[in-house]
Amino acid sequence: MNFLKLIRYQNLLLLAFMQLIFRYGFFKYQNIPLALADWQYNLLVLSTVLIAAGGYVINNIFDQDTDLINNPKNVIVGASISETHAYNIYLALTSIGVAMGFYLSNVIEKPGFAAIFILIAATLYLYATSLKQMMLIGNIVVALLLSFSVIIVGIFDLFPATTSENQQQMGIFFSMLLDFAIFAFIINLLREITKDIEDFEGDHNQGMTTFPIFVGEEKATKIVFALSFIPLILVIYYINRYLLDLLFVTIYLLLFVCGPLLVFILKIWNAKSKQQFHFLSFLLKLILFFGILSVAVISFNMKYND
Repeated sequence: MNFLKLIRYQNLLLLAFMQLIFRYGFFKYQNIPLALADWQYNLLVLSTVLIAAGGYVINNIFDQDTDLINNPKNVIVGASISETHAYNIYLALTSIGVAMGFYLSNVIEKPGFAAIFILIAATLYLYATSLKQMMLIGNIVVALLLSFSVIIVGIFDLFPATTSENQQQMGIFFSMLLDFAIFAFIINLLREITKDIEDFEGDHNQGMTTFPIFVGEEKATKIVFALSFIPLILVIYYINRYLLDLLFVTIYLLLFVCGPLLVFILKIWNAKSKQQFHFLSFLLKLILFFGILSVAVISFNMKYND
């Protein structure tokens, strides 16, 4: 159980779910060629998960002092798992994940794409060691990495199967991936800042310069409040522009994405306590989950309409 906490398995499950839902909840029903066999695609998911798990481990290693203040009950490194053992786990997870990436890059005959996995692993290491301490940079990096885990699906499963004959069709699906990646980026950026507000005390005691520390806790809260209208407006625009003919999808998004976003907006305005910000962070994770699940709802609704 300590190992699962160390790698933050809940976040990894969400990451895996996000990638699996695009293939098995949508692309498989669209009558388009896919570059990877099922087991190879699952290997892509596993590779992404392992590299992300390594990122969580190295982050926990460098966050020991801060976690003692912010989350004393959840401290793993230095308590139930030694720092040396944690480093070994990090190296194993990251190495295996990158090696899988090398293999998959050769499968699609794009060996240069292996650099993507190296770059992701290196960025996660830099985040834990230095980028995290740079105001907003760390937040943006984490949000970008999550959104890129959506885009990588297109890079490895759609792009290699794209030909001059199906280029327009594949372009539509790649564009859809980009839309979801943008949504994931915005929601996760809001969540990262919200978590920084939640961890204000511990980060301040460690001399970190997070966004809430720089502008002040109250001002940061109001900025998150203002920014949270962006995904709400974008989802409503997206429904109006593309999805009004899909009744189930429209109802689903209004109830399970727009609804929780409205709850977040209402609650963030008056949020003060650590517990309130913790709940709001969890709420954003739920919004991300339901947002990604909408891919399968779109697929179902399209099939139902046919």
